[in-house]
Amino acid sequence: MSRLLSEAVRLVEALLFASAKPLTEAALAERLPSGTDVKSILRELAERYEGHGVVLKAVAGGWAFRTAPDLAARLRGEVAEPRRLSRAAIETLAIVAYHQPVTRPEIEQIRGVATSKGTLDQLLEVGWVRPGRRRQTPGRPLTWITTPEFLDHFGLVSTGDLPGLEDLAAAGLIDRGPAVATLPGSVLEEGDSAPSLLDVMEAGEGDVEEVPR
Repeated sequence: MSRLLSEAVRLVEALLFASAKPLTEAALAERLPSGTDVKSILRELAERYEGHGVVLKAVAGGWAFRTAPDLAARLRGEVAEPRRLSRAAIETLAIVAYHQPVTRPEIEQIRGVATSKGTLDQLLEVGWVRPGRRRQTPGRPLTWITTPEFLDHFGLVSTGDLPGLEDLAAAGLIDRGPAVATLPGSVLEEGDSAPSLLDVMEAGEGDVEEVPR
């Protein structure tokens, strides 16, 4: 490896370690000499960290260092307790993820109950949903979409990586129970009712689309 390429690899490594969020290849290229093969550098780093305690992963449209998946269980006692989310918030998150861009009335139609402002506020505070484009229909209703933080949290490169019905069934995650059971990192509140994730997905399977960020 040439000295210049070695320095480029070191710089990319440092940038990724220092960044609080995934970095795109374009963002990395801006900090490197013109013509540098960023993809090659990322492959080099991914191979270098394979089998280590941290690994380089493609997440949320960019690249970031993450804890090795096989060590996750051992670290659970060292991380902060997950933020408490209501069942309504988890239902709403699942609907936004699989139907985006989706309006509030559409969310309510799928859930079968009214969606309070507080439910969307919870998801906004966590940083997993954000307002999208307004529909070019009477009233120009606001739509809702997921965020790069949502993709990062669940280890997804894009919404196209959301599991389909066959994937969830094969993993034993689909039943007629609460939809939240398939969404890690959240705790339900008692007294809420919910459709199953299967109901949510059957209502909108095939409607998932990539939304410009």
